[in-house]
Amino acid sequence: MTKPPRILVIAGSDSSGGAGIQADIKTITMLGGYAMTAITAITAQNTLGVTAVEALPVGLILAQIDACLSDIGADAVKIGMLGSADIAHAVADRLEQVACPIVFDPVMIATSGAVLADAGTIAAFERLMRLAALTTPNVPELAALGGEAGMAARGIAWLGKGGDAQGPVVEDRLVLPGQAPLVWQAPRIETRHTHGTGCTLASAIATGLGQGLGMAAAVEQGRAFVRAALLAAPGFGAGHGPLGHQAVGQAIGRQSSS
Repeated sequence: MTKPPRILVIAGSDSSGGAGIQADIKTITMLGGYAMTAITAITAQNTLGVTAVEALPVGLILAQIDACLSDIGADAVKIGMLGSADIAHAVADRLEQVACPIVFDPVMIATSGAVLADAGTIAAFERLMRLAALTTPNVPELAALGGEAGMAARGIAWLGKGGDAQGPVVEDRLVLPGQAPLVWQAPRIETRHTHGTGCTLASAIATGLGQGLGMAAAVEQGRAFVRAALLAAPGFGAGHGPLGHQAVGQAIGRQSSS
């Protein structure tokens, strides 16, 4: 039996289960990976917004990372919400010693609009972007990072997520240094149940890379998973509801067994 790819997620917890560590675990599991976690912050949130955030001590975060890597190891790492500049720098210090691909989702603002990264934390993202095999900003995050010109100046690989842009077509652009951009376009899925789309996409891509897929194939797998999960959303909550990770996983299981 082939062992599942080992995916370490370094991110915050979402009490409502729609985003953050909870969405990461669901995504990785449904795509056949083995999820491990280093929780950076605990949030109290639901589909209507974030009501409290508490970052965990840096030492405890590093202890979680060390515990996973020293025993089980990792085939890919996904980074999400970090919580502070100190945490971002400490995580960068640890990951400088890691050889597997890293997917960095530069979480700054929740779907509900809550700010999850201050200016100091965003400045510390520079180190993580240099370490990552792929950085996955959405439209507001891309603007905060200097736009396409800023990303080009860094000479890094990045995926511009277009879900936050306006219009009937969603466009995602994969930019790899020295190569022509790859562009995916698809009709917008009209739904308010979009909580955790960024977390889900980054974790799906990390799982694909951990499975040995090339970057473009991993992005394609991630996009397909997110779109299927949007269509399968269970309809929970009065605001931006969660995706239907489990329904997609069940469908994948049925296809695998048929």
